[in-house]
Amino acid sequence: MNFSSDNAGPVHPRVMGALIDANEGHAPAYGADRWTGEAVARVREVFEAPEAAVHLVATGTAANALALAALARPWDAVFCTEMAHIHEDECNAPEAFTGGAKLIALPAPLAKLEPEVLRAAMARLGSVHGPQVGPVSVTQATEKGTVYRPEEIRAVAAVARGFGAKVHLDGARLANALVAVGCSPAEMTWKAGVDVVSLGGTKNGLMGAEAVVCFDPTLSWEMELRRKRAAHLFSKHRYLGAQMAATLTDGLWLETARAANAALGLLVEGLRSLGVAPEWEPEANLVFVRLPRAMHQRLRAAGASYHLWEGPLETGDPEEPLLCRLVCDWSVGTGAVDRFLAVAAERPVPATIPPC
Repeated sequence: MNFSSDNAGPVHPRVMGALIDANEGHAPAYGADRWTGEAVARVREVFEAPEAAVHLVATGTAANALALAALARPWDAVFCTEMAHIHEDECNAPEAFTGGAKLIALPAPLAKLEPEVLRAAMARLGSVHGPQVGPVSVTQATEKGTVYRPEEIRAVAAVARGFGAKVHLDGARLANALVAVGCSPAEMTWKAGVDVVSLGGTKNGLMGAEAVVCFDPTLSWEMELRRKRAAHLFSKHRYLGAQMAATLTDGLWLETARAANAALGLLVEGLRSLGVAPEWEPEANLVFVRLPRAMHQRLRAAGASYHLWEGPLETGDPEEPLLCRLVCDWSVGTGAVDRFLAVAAERPVPATIPPC
């Protein structure tokens, strides 16, 4: 019953199979292999962007930091929400890789940038004594499990364009957002005004591979240099390429995202039947809920793993509701959801449900 993070899930068998196949014999190093070439072709195909520059890296932090470094000058501001990965979870990597650009984290109740709030923040800058207007970073899906529709991204991008700024999309959970909305990758990115995408894979069934996708091919050489300087041009690059090519073949990346979203939907439906409503409506594969302390204690005793946002867990009123986050990855399945709900409801776990 692991609902801690989609990072905690296993590698999809088809991706593991692709890695095993790529492990046969020798291959050119530093991205000159056929697997990396196939991955680049697949990315361009799914995004309907035949000229896009595609650069594989191993982590989401590297993808975000390098993407923003290509868009921001050291004296610029980078605009994001207070909950953005680049603000809360990346140990100032964007600031380091941009050479000192300042992150300006804006309030956003549902973790989505609001155009008028962004406009006001950008309008305040420009003096020689402070940061200059730089790129805007959108997280899709957001850290609260909410999703931008293409028209919402267009509205944010229109504000950015009005100030001459570029738009970066942190797509660590982009596939989850795509299947939730039902639009194409192109419609959610460059057609909506996005300049650079950090395309996530690790949260969606890969061992560890992400892609920086620049829809402006003139950024390609700079990204090559920045990736090498950041130590993310792997000598055995074929293992990154094999993963990315596998997930983008025959729609696997959307299949795994669909499975994760569906599991979350079953989990939320079951919690509602127990009288537990989400803090806000989840749209992708994660949800925040408040569970009574006693329920948390039962779940933890039964082996459930998830992030508890409030505490303490061990002492206090058994009925006090404590906020937690539950995340489903592609592999969770109905068994783990059913077991979690049975323990939460103090029902016997049916023998037909396999141990988790």
